[in-house]
Amino acid sequence: MKKLVLLAAFLSTPLFAQTAPATPSDPAADVSQDRLRADIDTLVGFGTRHTLSEQDNPERGIGAAVDWGLSEFNKISAECNGCLTVVAPERVEEGRRLPRPTRIRNAVAIQRGYERPNEVVIVQGHIDSRVTDPLDWESDAPGANDDGSGTVLVLEAARALSQRRYPVTIVYALLSGEEQGLYGGRLMADYAEEQGWQVKAVLNNDVVGNSCGSDGYCDADHVRVFSEGPRADLTGDIRAAQRREGGENDSPSRNLSRYLDNLAEGSEGGLDVRQIWRVDRMGRGGDQIPFMEKGYPAVRITVAVEDYEHQHQDLRTEDGTVYGDTADEMDFGYLAKVTQFNIRALDALARSPVPPASTAEAAVQTYTDIAWEEVPGAIGYTIWQRRTDEPYWRPEPVIENVVATNARLEGIRGDDWIFGVSATGDSGVRSPVSSAVPAGQFGPIPSEEDDTR
Repeated sequence: MKKLVLLAAFLSTPLFAQTAPATPSDPAADVSQDRLRADIDTLVGFGTRHTLSEQDNPERGIGAAVDWGLSEFNKISAECNGCLTVVAPERVEEGRRLPRPTRIRNAVAIQRGYERPNEVVIVQGHIDSRVTDPLDWESDAPGANDDGSGTVLVLEAARALSQRRYPVTIVYALLSGEEQGLYGGRLMADYAEEQGWQVKAVLNNDVVGNSCGSDGYCDADHVRVFSEGPRADLTGDIRAAQRREGGENDSPSRNLSRYLDNLAEGSEGGLDVRQIWRVDRMGRGGDQIPFMEKGYPAVRITVAVEDYEHQHQDLRTEDGTVYGDTADEMDFGYLAKVTQFNIRALDALARSPVPPASTAEAAVQTYTDIAWEEVPGAIGYTIWQRRTDEPYWRPEPVIENVVATNARLEGIRGDDWIFGVSATGDSGVRSPVSSAVPAGQFGPIPSEEDDTR
């Protein structure tokens, strides 16, 4: 490969890892299996958390569960001198699986960043539950794993990270209405848009608490991360540009997934990420989808293997098989590891800048020009590459710690490569990579109407 020539000066500082370097103390060190189990038992104790269940009963139903979530956030805030703003966005919905006007209410805690409070990372799980019939709101629906596991993970993340200060905002969200049609997810995505947040990552945790499937197959060493390929908010012009120039495998959600995979590989004793390059499981969905539809980078985090006998099932025993989503079918050691994985990811994302939007120009020339936008909080930028048929960024950067916003790669014929740029914050933490392809930026795509103004 020929020598690289920069159009901008760069620093000669030591290499940083592509994701977060080691910190003096592990933010996930104090995750407690006992506390996770106690929180699951509390959730199960509400009998059912079906979205159509009671809203004003203090002991049973979705209303009691959301109130409890808000109360836990307030307790956590009290432990950090009021560092969390606790809110309960709500609206009334009627439609698919909601045969009558129904209150949809989320429990949300906002830990505002001290430097760039409008820059936001979100961790979420859904607090509602169901049995076999999605309209059966009266039967007991423990919902221990689906999605009590994601709910208690979010609470544990808030306990851990609220003890630290971050330049950007972390949002902890417990969502209602997922089982009826992603209503709470849409409410949360709309709330983020209404606040004017710059959402750079959404980690949706849904079914994260078991390690064995209904067929006896077990995998306690991996966690799956689902991400979209072509992004949901593509315009016709940008879709056409992707067909010509590539980028089908370079959505911000896909690059967030790659980032999480690299982060997991650098954590001793943790879980390995199995990237699943689909929006969600086949024929199914989750609360990451409303965020993707708005152009926000979002992924679904879930178990390596699902147990269908203990998910969306009436409590019963049939032909010797026990059905129902109960706590005794969960693996709390595994849930603790998934919780730690999330906490470490949130810690890295909250200490890094937004990935810079970037472009690559290489038509009819023997070199490639890379340019990118300056982003707040960045002290330098790093260029990455991979061949068009390679799935992952190469481990060694092309150039690191560039202090301006462009570089020329002499002798690099861009037709054969995908390029991307990450930003490094003052703590040495790198952002995910933003691919230099059409629609590679970590932010919503302007509508075609906006483009013509």
